[in-house]
Amino acid sequence: MRYFIHLSYDGTRYHGWQIQPNGITVEGEIERCLSTLLRTSIDVVGAGRTDAGVHARHMVAHFDAELPTLSCKRGGVSTLQYRLNRMLPPDIYIYKVEEVDDTMHARFSAKARTYHYYISTSRSPFARQYVWQTHLDLDFPLMNRAAAMLMDYNDFACFCKSHTDVKTTLCNIMEAKWIPADNITQSPTRPLTSCNVGTQTEWYFRIKANRFLRNMVRAIVGTLIEVGRHRMTLDDFRLVIEGKKRTQAGESMPGNALFLELIEY
Repeated sequence: MRYFIHLSYDGTRYHGWQIQPNGITVEGEIERCLSTLLRTSIDVVGAGRTDAGVHARHMVAHFDAELPTLSCKRGGVSTLQYRLNRMLPPDIYIYKVEEVDDTMHARFSAKARTYHYYISTSRSPFARQYVWQTHLDLDFPLMNRAAAMLMDYNDFACFCKSHTDVKTTLCNIMEAKWIPADNITQSPTRPLTSCNVGTQTEWYFRIKANRFLRNMVRAIVGTLIEVGRHRMTLDDFRLVIEGKKRTQAGESMPGNALFLELIEY
């Protein structure tokens, strides 16, 4: 039987999602706890691979097991969810375990993924782990005009980390825009708004696509920041995409401000 796990995590202390030989990872923690609870070796397949320090409000993973023959059979998936949350560290939380059809795949069955990147033009000691804080005076309307250009293209080699073994750099971007962060209740910078009455200091970049390349969102944000600083024109931004060279795009932004927000099936 195949099961989907829906979870969220604070990626601050992890070396990303994927298991690595010399670092603690989210996938590694989940496999360790599942294997202990189910008394057999469990392999977990995630819907994506977040990098070190990146967070997830909604990650999905699947695993295969004959759950009725194992120790959690009496309470089923609800008992498994409860026991997982008791065993996992507090910065990982499982909020749903469900049985799915064997043809469902956490990664390949996903139709869309949405990321948010949070920035603030004011400083706060409470937001430093989840927000990129800057003193720069950014032109967000211009950055939104540049972001809209992303949907004119489907090859984003310029935003892909160099020397990766991806088979294709084609992606279908469905949405890309900067949004005032105080428009949503889940903003991690919420405490800042009361300190900045009358000014808009908190923003997040929302991007939705069928798939993402490694480091893609952070590279896009870094390039849009160049536009917002008026160091890159809209024509320059278009040329970066069409040039397909990572060296022409902006720097990769820090991972702590990036959230995997939603995976859709």
